[in-house]
Amino acid sequence: MIRHKARGLLDRLHTLSLRRTLLLVLLPGLLGLAAVELWLTWRTALDAANAAYDRSLLGAIKAMDANISTASGGLGVELPYRMLEFFELTASGRVYYRVATENGLVEIGNADLPAPPHELVTEWPQFSDAVYYDTPVRIGSYARFIDPPLAGQVGPQRLVIQVAETLESRQAFTRVLVLQALARDVLLVVAAMGAMVLIVGWALRPLQRLRSGVQSRSALDLTPVSTHGIPADVRPLVEAINHHVERNRQQAQAHRQFVDDASHQLRTPLTTLATQVSFALRETDVQEQRRALAAIKQQLDETVRQTNQMLALARADSAAGTEAAAEPVDLNALAQEVARKWWSDARERGLDLGLEPAPQPAWAQAHAALLKEALSNLLHNALRYTPRGGQVTVSVRTQADCVAVMVEDTGPGVTEDEMARLGERFYRASGARLPGTGLGLAIVKSVVERHGGQLRFAPGATGQGLCVSLCLPPMAVAAPAMASSKAPGLP
Repeated sequence: MIRHKARGLLDRLHTLSLRRTLLLVLLPGLLGLAAVELWLTWRTALDAANAAYDRSLLGAIKAMDANISTASGGLGVELPYRMLEFFELTASGRVYYRVATENGLVEIGNADLPAPPHELVTEWPQFSDAVYYDTPVRIGSYARFIDPPLAGQVGPQRLVIQVAETLESRQAFTRVLVLQALARDVLLVVAAMGAMVLIVGWALRPLQRLRSGVQSRSALDLTPVSTHGIPADVRPLVEAINHHVERNRQQAQAHRQFVDDASHQLRTPLTTLATQVSFALRETDVQEQRRALAAIKQQLDETVRQTNQMLALARADSAAGTEAAAEPVDLNALAQEVARKWWSDARERGLDLGLEPAPQPAWAQAHAALLKEALSNLLHNALRYTPRGGQVTVSVRTQADCVAVMVEDTGPGVTEDEMARLGERFYRASGARLPGTGLGLAIVKSVVERHGGQLRFAPGATGQGLCVSLCLPPMAVAAPAMASSKAPGLP
């Protein structure tokens, strides 16, 4: 639950502007640092006050030690009242003292002063904090040997001198230092926040220019956004936007190209159809009308085929964003399925349509529907231009740089000069005698390029006809091996 709430808070912070997010994140950090610095200042001031006032306390102990006498065999302290007044004036409060032997048999002054918390080292002062009659005090303790010992004492004897003072002066000193540090830190935080606001505003100015530049563009402006002056952290985002804009530009260009091609290619067939319909309406002879209707039917079939080809080309051109839907495709199975569909057509034309699958499974990451359409276009062209009695062979081969589906025919073929232009829209070789649009190979080329492959052309194996290869990037997929023999029912 706590993690979920924290994640929700972070998500809400990310929805704010960068300026507000930075300020909201940096301000607590600055305040935290100021609090730590204030605590350190308080500790430093306290140590400095103790060091300064402890030296004064030690001076009082030394002065008192100088006024101690044991010449009479007892313990005597000659402490003038002016000295006590001076000590109290220095401490800005009450001063207490105690002079006693270490065993406590002889004591002078405030006998109930708290004993030092640790054993005293001879002639080494010890300072400690204590409470005396519910009042915090600072006690300085000092021990030295008495020479000679007091009367009746045998062996070395130590004398303990203690002076205590209240903490008003120390606390006032520490309070002044802490308040000065607090004022300094508040000023620094305010100055830092002002500087951060200015710096963040200056750092975000390129993004404001980028936003203004994009907003001022027209809807038809699909040129890349300039990365000049863009921060390095934002540049990948701008490059990704440019990549997206470029894809939209290509798609828009493809749509415009489709509209131009459709208007250009359909104008003539529709005009011809209108003429033929007018002729059929004027003709009174039934036989002539039947011939005119047959011509209209043939023209309609050709126009429908041309329209379907143009729609297929448009679908292939707009398939740039469908890579995520690609899936492993067995090219052996795909070639067999397409070849089966064209077998009856090949038989009617008196052609030998054969299939030669690869001996091993040939897999590619692809869109089966698009590849089937591309292969169908290749078989349609091969069957149309191969004379009766010829051969058309569909084969699948695993090559060094790709897996290829090849369609080879024994038709008239094309010259080497024309082979370089195959695949261009509306281009037809000089040897083409049958009606057509020149879009079949353009569809195939567009589909192959969308899959990251190449469309390759070469003369037939015997030097006659044409061999067209759909070369696709290979893919290693574990799958059952396909049969290497020809599909049942194919010649």
